[in-house]
Amino acid sequence: MASRAAVDGLLPHLLTFSLYYWFQMNITFTGGGNMATAIIGGLIDGGADTRAFRVIEPFPAQQDKLVGQFPGIGIFGEASGGAVEGADIVVLSVKPQQLRVAAQALAPYLTNVPVVMSIAAGVRLADISRWLGGFPRVVRAMPNTPALIREGISGAFALPEADVRGRNLAQRVLGGVGEVLWVAREDLLDAMTGVSGSGPAYVLYFLEGLEQAAQELGFSKADARTLAYATFAGTIKLACDSELEPDMLRAQVTSKGGTTERGIAMLEADAVKARFVAAVKAAAERAKELGDALGTDG
Repeated sequence: MASRAAVDGLLPHLLTFSLYYWFQMNITFTGGGNMATAIIGGLIDGGADTRAFRVIEPFPAQQDKLVGQFPGIGIFGEASGGAVEGADIVVLSVKPQQLRVAAQALAPYLTNVPVVMSIAAGVRLADISRWLGGFPRVVRAMPNTPALIREGISGAFALPEADVRGRNLAQRVLGGVGEVLWVAREDLLDAMTGVSGSGPAYVLYFLEGLEQAAQELGFSKADARTLAYATFAGTIKLACDSELEPDMLRAQVTSKGGTTERGIAMLEADAVKARFVAAVKAAAERAKELGDALGTDG
């Protein structure tokens, strides 16, 4: 029987071995922009081999950027059999307005691909499948920009023909840059676009306001930024670590007749919360409108 020391010595090698085989799926991206770059980087940080990635990217400057950041990555100027051959998953990572053309260019090469995943906002699965020549194994996902630092959250929904393997492949890709929430209906991805897809912009909008207020109250720009950023970061950590609902945590800070109560009263008088809710719903409605508009083949 092997000694405990010998077993302990083997553990790092066994872990490396298992990680190698867990992460060695081959992924083709069509479009090499920020989100594709974030996902590739997240998976490489988690143990994937750079050589497992291929990117269809027509712009030479972006090609050079990808090769510089990920030495060994495969770069293709256009869709081709070579770009897709052997891929476990193809990720449609172009802008929504470019998706139809990109999907149609890929369609002839997808016969043996287990699953295709789109991360384009608004565009619906039925339209993507049609543009892919009727290819049925499609997942639609909605990541957000904190994926750039591996702190994102993605919503996902799949056509019925996308089997367990295909969904697991999509899960592994999205999980490289954060959490994944599978939704029960495709229309909830439009809602998620309004909440978490556009959500980072709302947070940054309020962060701008807190920083501006600090400056107008006499702090330097540097100190105002320190105060604003630390307040947001600390409050989010407090909320995540607490079992209390946000309104209860807020109540703990809002003493009767105190300073916070005065500030909250000003926000309530201007219906800031109601307007904020309306803004999120407006963003979700815009995602639906984009799906309606981009889903036509005219």
